[in-house]
Amino acid sequence: MSSSTVDTLVTMANQIGDFFETMRDRNQSLDEIAGHLKRSWDPRMRRALMEHVEQHDGAGLKAIVLEAVRTHKMI
Repeated sequence: MSSSTVDTLVTMANQIGDFFETMRDRNQSLDEIAGHLKRSWDPRMRRALMEHVEQHDGAGLKAIVLEAVRTHKMI
């Protein structure tokens, strides 16, 4: 995918992270972020995000989103 597409995915993932980060239980936040991505994102979008994490160490992703993606393998 193009870098602009990946940038858009990073922005969207961070917005999801912003929403769920407000939960008191961090583990539940991580589960909810990963669950939302698995339920709502097309597999190609999840693959592109995982490739970004693997190839660029998740540059631009908020820490909580990066942790959720790494913990819950999104593919």
